[in-house]
Amino acid sequence: MEYKKLDEIIDFNPKEKIAKKRLVKKIPMDNLNCFTKYIKSYSLEEYNGGMKFRNGDTLLARITPCLENGKTSKVTILDENEVGFGSTEYIVMRSKRDISDEDFIFYLAISPKFRDIAIKSMTGTSGRQRVQLDVVKNTEMLVPSYQEQVKIGKTLSNIDNKIELNNQINNNLHEILNSLYRAWFVEHSVSETKDYPDWNFKYLKDYANCILGGTPSRAKEEYWNGNVNWINSGEVNKFRILEPSEMITDLGLQKSSTTLLPVGATVLAITGATLGQVSRLEIDTCANQSVVGVISKSYLSNEYIYLSILNNIEEIIKNQTGGAQQHINKGNVEDFKILVPSQTIMEKFNTIIKPIFYKIRENCFENKNLEQLRDTLLSKLMNGEIDLHKIEI
Repeated sequence: MEYKKLDEIIDFNPKEKIAKKRLVKKIPMDNLNCFTKYIKSYSLEEYNGGMKFRNGDTLLARITPCLENGKTSKVTILDENEVGFGSTEYIVMRSKRDISDEDFIFYLAISPKFRDIAIKSMTGTSGRQRVQLDVVKNTEMLVPSYQEQVKIGKTLSNIDNKIELNNQINNNLHEILNSLYRAWFVEHSVSETKDYPDWNFKYLKDYANCILGGTPSRAKEEYWNGNVNWINSGEVNKFRILEPSEMITDLGLQKSSTTLLPVGATVLAITGATLGQVSRLEIDTCANQSVVGVISKSYLSNEYIYLSILNNIEEIIKNQTGGAQQHINKGNVEDFKILVPSQTIMEKFNTIIKPIFYKIRENCFENKNLEQLRDTLLSKLMNGEIDLHKIEI
């Protein structure tokens, strides 16, 4: 390893051409997830300006708070020799032939050392601070040889590829669950009184507890940084909830309106930008006042309740009120009319769907462990703490 300026190994914002008004693939900032290698989607739009890139390039958000949040991804969704474009707030980072490896550059871009350099270089007014690219370009870092970069990139990519595979499996399993729900209940619900006389639509509150969250006082230090999980409504954007936003104390739980919700509860956001988002808890956790937790108190399983809410969320939030901050209340959730099948049918449906829910849960926690392993290895590999000669690719 030797010290090199970053612009010796990275081609920053390489020049590309796209004809004006040409319809091409665009990757907006919203399509970059935090610390996620692969970009899932794009739009087709006329080119009128923006940063241009090719497959293999790393896109790094240069503006606050996107950079601090970790919006960094590698482009892999273009065709060969295709040029795409995106936000003007990207820094495009391209490998140099036989000097740097494209996977290594992505992992360098998400490494703590590089991020610290980029974040400390930011200037501008509050809320609109941007990376000073010249500072980054001229920063010297300890860089491994090209062959060592390839080994680092392959090692970490293998982990990310397994994470991606698990995500694809979970997406497929999720679609299977929704298809099963619709086949068993949506298609039959229109004529249930004729074909299924023991099926009825009932208020959700009669079959489940709907619990509004709360937030312990921020003014009380003794309510925070304890051992009780707590989430804000932003977490409900996630496919499954595996970890808390923050931790509160037992005293904070006792002295506030929040409630500890169990694994398996359905949570939905009831206000603001996250209104209508639905997720499922894989940990015991409290939630804030913008979240309603739903827990079965009947023979209707938590899994069935989750699928019912997920597939009928537009019905639940249709009575939203408010100006810029649209919202519903706990009563809207409680008054949702859920289809209540017979107990026999419910037991048969549970036999099919519960193993699928369990497999999704297993994959989610495996990914969490893989992400922790990747991040640990990332730091050690970038710092030269692992003997790369022992790694075979």
